[in-house]
Formats: sequence, structure tokens, C-alpha cells
Amino acid sequence: MDRLLIFDCDGVLVDSEILEHTVDAEMLAVHGYHRTAQELLGRFVGISRKDMYATVFDELGRPIPADILDVRERTVWSRCARDLRIVPGVDEALRILSVLPRCVASSSTPDKLQMKLEITGLAPWFAPNIFSTALVQRGKPAPDIYLHASQAVGVPPERCTVIEDSPHGIAGARAAGMHAIGFGGGAHATASLRTQLVDAGADAVANSMDELSSLLLAAPPS
Repeated sequence: MDRLLIFDCDGVLVDSEILEHTVDAEMLAVHGYHRTAQELLGRFVGISRKDMYATVFDELGRPIPADILDVRERTVWSRCARDLRIVPGVDEALRILSVLPRCVASSSTPDKLQMKLEITGLAPWFAPNIFSTALVQRGKPAPDIYLHASQAVGVPPERCTVIEDSPHGIAGARAAGMHAIGFGGGAHATASLRTQLVDAGADAVANSMDELSSLLLAAPPS
């Protein structure tokens, strides 16, 4: 039976993490929460924005403004349309890996996930197997979205390999009983992030798409 490759989107396929967290830093500063985009990345990468904003406003001791997530989404959509780029080497990696079944499992909302894949030209590589955590009860680091993808595509968890750029994603993949490869080739990746991916349980960490292709074409760890 073929292995299923389960790709995260943000920070693995598209270089959106810095872009999105810059928007978050700008919006949260208005409400008195002053953190840089890198600081927000260090704490919240891989977590849904709904959960992130709930945590921040709980710490601020006040409710989330009713429209803040809607305003954020409109701002992110505008910036993605103008500035979003693929992670270098993604197209070639997907051509090399085209012999293996693949899907996307992301914390982005369904509409935004589809938008990111379409404007970067990546959607045809994955359609119709494009899954958002909006489809499941719990977001990452829970294993729900990975198990959903496994069931939807029809490949058992032990034959799935997840590619993630966040410790939360790696932890969720391992909780799902899947192999997990950390990806440290996005624009936001730092040496500390790569260490965190290993600490979270990654079987290996790839620092570029070339490295990732080689790892994924090799036999999965036992």
C-alpha cells in the first residue's frame, strides 16, 4: 500500500507565517498586546487563530472584540493576494513526489486555505484532498485533522507521513500514530524552531525542499 503524505500548508507549502503573524502583531498592538511577529510565531505557530486570539484576550482580561477575527481575515486576504509566495523548491519537490498520494491538513479556514493554494498554483497538486481543522472538533496539537485526512483518503495512520513546520503539528501527528517530518525551510524558520521540532517528536527535520524530497522518498522510519 502506498504511503500518504500529509502536508501542512502555512510555512511548508506557502511562505505565509511571517505575513500572517505580522498582521496579528499589528492588530493586537492596538489592544495593548505588544509582541513582534517573531514572538507570536514562537508561541502560536501551528495553532488556529481562533484559539490564539482567545488566549491573548484571556490574558488581557477582556473579551475578544466581536469583529476582530473578521477584520483580520480581510487584511490577511488582501496581503496574501499581493505578497504570498510559495516556499522555494515546492514545485520541483511535488513533481518528484508525485508518485505518492498527498493531501493538505491545515489550521487555516477552508476558504483561506483554498485561496492560498489557488493563488500560488498549488491547488491542482492536492485537490480534492484539502482539509482544514474547521472540519474536526479539535485543532492542532490534537490528532483530529490528521486522522480525518487518513480516513478520507483511505490510508491507515501507520502508512501516513506528516510534514509540519510547528511543534504543535508534529505533536498532533505523533498522537495520530503517524510518522512526522519537521520542515525548517520556510522564511520564518530559526535554529530554535528546528530544535523544537525534534523535541516535539519529529523523526527527522528537512531544512530545504531538496532534503524533504530525499527523506520522503526513502523508507519511512519503523
